Amino acid sequence: MKSYPIKFTPILKERLWGGTKLRDVLGKKIDNDITGESWELSAVPGDVSVVANGQYRGKSLQELIDTYRAALLGKNVSERFGSEFPILIKFIDAKQDLSIQLHPNDELARKRHNSFGKTEMWYIMQADEGSELIVGFNKNVSKEVYSSHLEKNTLTDILNYEKVTEGDTFFINTGKVHAIGAGVLLAEIQQTSDVTYRIYDFNRKDKNGNTRELHTELALDAIDYEKKDDFKVTYTKEKNVSNTMVECPYFTTHYMDVEGHLEHDIAGRDSFSIYMCVEGEAEIATGGITENVKKGETVLIPAAAEMVHLISDKAKLLEVYIG
Repeated sequence: MKSYPIKFTPILKERLWGGTKLRDVLGKKIDNDITGESWELSAVPGDVSVVANGQYRGKSLQELIDTYRAALLGKNVSERFGSEFPILIKFIDAKQDLSIQLHPNDELARKRHNSFGKTEMWYIMQADEGSELIVGFNKNVSKEVYSSHLEKNTLTDILNYEKVTEGDTFFINTGKVHAIGAGVLLAEIQQTSDVTYRIYDFNRKDKNGNTRELHTELALDAIDYEKKDDFKVTYTKEKNVSNTMVECPYFTTHYMDVEGHLEHDIAGRDSFSIYMCVEGEAEIATGGITENVKKGETVLIPAAAEMVHLISDKAKLLEVYIG
């Protein structure tokens, strides 16, 4: 396999709650005012990313996996996940509050939907003043207490609200009730899964006057009802090193503040590497090929690569791989 920084064409998603920041802040080519998500790297059936540059231009991510599995994914990753790409990378713009939701764990998702569960993390790229997230409950509750609040339309009374600013990072376990609030632009890294249990949607209606489906019964056995303070990620921001943010069975994410020229050895990783540019711009080179990435762009480095060169006057990157 030819190892080079592979870019993909973003898969843009109109959402009831979407806005214009993916276009206005991240420079995505969008002609509407309600785009909520840019899927940067996806192998979700029906939404598989297509290469936008270089030797493999026009080929889908799944085609690359099927042809070059171990060289692209890494031997360990391919043994764990077969020919499935294990993570989904997105940028999300919430002009309005997203629905309050949660995701089932692997066991439930496999049993009910033949899917992975959905563990995820969020990195806040920009937030309007006063913007918030919902993450978990503000006290321990029981299934009965939760159901009573849901029935009385007072669910928000028992939820935990977190004010956010640029750089804040959150790790969302399966089962944790959560929602992205209005005014937040973020990078999301998650397991490859589109299984979501929506439990409350503020009684909103779409352009056709319909409310969105809720998953009240499915959610009851999937929710973690315990109040936990395990979601806010603390991390260092040392320049020109990989600062660990999240390490979990599904992905590892590092924060990289690049200034100058960094030679980054990834030979022993046995995994593909992903770089999401969340501020500034940088040149990323491997295999003798250089690609420029700017804020809002993402590249994939095949597992066969041994060294990555990162060059920038000033850039902030999220580095993602399977540990």
